[in-house]
Amino acid sequence: MTEAKALIRPDRGESAVAIHLVSKDTFEAFAKTLTAGQRTAVAAQKFEGGGYQYAIVPDGDSWFVVSGVANVESLSSWCLAKLAEELPEGLYRLASGDPGPAMFGWVTGQYRFTRYKSEDKSQGPRVLLTGQVGQIDSYVAEAEAEIFLRDLVNAPPEDMGPAELEAECERLAKAHKAELTVVRGDALEQEYPMVHAVGRAAARQHAPRLMHLVWGDPAHPVLAVVGKGVCFDSGGLNIKPGSGMRLMKKDMGGAAHALALAGLAMGARLKVRMHLLVPAVENAISGGAFRPGDILKSRKGLTVEIDNTDAEGRLILGDALTRASEESPDLIVDFATLTGAARVALGPDLPALFARRDETAEAFLAAGKANDDAAWRLPLHDGYREYLASDVADMANSAANPFAGASVAGLFLDRFVGEGIDWVHFDTFAWSPAPKPGRARGGRGLGLRAAWHAIRARYGS
Repeated sequence: MTEAKALIRPDRGESAVAIHLVSKDTFEAFAKTLTAGQRTAVAAQKFEGGGYQYAIVPDGDSWFVVSGVANVESLSSWCLAKLAEELPEGLYRLASGDPGPAMFGWVTGQYRFTRYKSEDKSQGPRVLLTGQVGQIDSYVAEAEAEIFLRDLVNAPPEDMGPAELEAECERLAKAHKAELTVVRGDALEQEYPMVHAVGRAAARQHAPRLMHLVWGDPAHPVLAVVGKGVCFDSGGLNIKPGSGMRLMKKDMGGAAHALALAGLAMGARLKVRMHLLVPAVENAISGGAFRPGDILKSRKGLTVEIDNTDAEGRLILGDALTRASEESPDLIVDFATLTGAARVALGPDLPALFARRDETAEAFLAAGKANDDAAWRLPLHDGYREYLASDVADMANSAANPFAGASVAGLFLDRFVGEGIDWVHFDTFAWSPAPKPGRARGGRGLGLRAAWHAIRARYGS
């Protein structure tokens, strides 16, 4: 794929194909400005002004585009995405108005994961020219973060294991002159015992580890970002069926979100002391696998009875959240592809958001809505804490009932976040099961832009 920054350029008046935007309400008036031949061409393409519809209109020896949007005066991130996917390569500009947030979808609409294709049949770049020069960098940065996230999630598990996630953290640290510490082996077993237990059954080249990146002025408020890095989840000894295992390369989607968010924050020189924590494991099956009935000791000192080895993400997050809490952060944000229950409740498009403080939840929800990355809040209901009770340990890792699975998982994590710390948890899907304009089938950011805009508003740059 062409680099994102090459797909949006300042408009210097060069020759470009015009894009005329209309809605169903304004199409009739626009059609009256066309010649009879142009109207015939538009009608032949069955264009009626609906969203994502477009038509190529001949204009002498040249041509222009007419495209339907819901509101010509207020474009969403996705209004131009289908055009970016399907138009011929070349230069384009809006005939009137500014693209604004549609710059994001113009870039992500041209995303293709072709790393493993023997022949890349993608067409050349479609470049959008705009007079909004001051906004190009911010939208391109968000699109680059989204593309980075998608590439991580789309990679096969053999090529995106714990070692490869470590390499991505190293690249991020070098790019922003951050400090990276990686804990493995005996030190991991001592310092992060639940991370070690979940990952210990994996092959040597996929051995578990925890990455801890630190960046920023120590005088600034501490922002901790944590991402679940289960690079492949077999379910462990509570093995998943084949259909449930097929997409488990995306179980490190939380880590991908966390890395992308940290990159955005550091790139914008956000006024924070960043602590990025990524526990990375493969939940494999071997003679060393942890078992139902085992009791694990956590970094926090709490003991956890294993009811189900397929509820492993919350275990590695528990140790990472404990470590994050030790920095007395102003805010912790974590991302995890944590529960099927969240998907049953909200479907693939809406990440579940959990928060201790109403005002923080409202800020994140508003940021998501304003930036086409909506989330939906679910409760951390105290009454459900009893579902994690254990007769032999401080708590169990999985509820012995079918109710409120996403909330119960959130309550498990809540036990490992320091008392009084402001905390937001995204139970995300990190995947598009069906393609939509700007959102190819495969890895996808869900909660990334909501979190980015909320923390940028909170801390400034």
